[in-house]
Amino acid sequence: MNEQIKKLAEQAGIYQPDRFDAIDGSNQMKKFAQLIVQECMCISDSIGEHGYIAAEEMGKHFGVEE
Repeated sequence: MNEQIKKLAEQAGIYQPDRFDAIDGSNQMKKFAQLIVQECMCISDSIGEHGYIAAEEMGKHFGVEE
């Protein structure tokens, strides 16, 4: 999982590094985070002339493909 997503999950209290591998929902949490980033990327991509640049940067930052 991307370090940025891990940091945000930890801040939200849903990621505990010492127990993460034992949590059954870890793959679900990763997928949920990726879906949120993808939605943000789609919105950014559609809002204007240079929105695609922001979408690309978001994807890079969070390690998510469109």
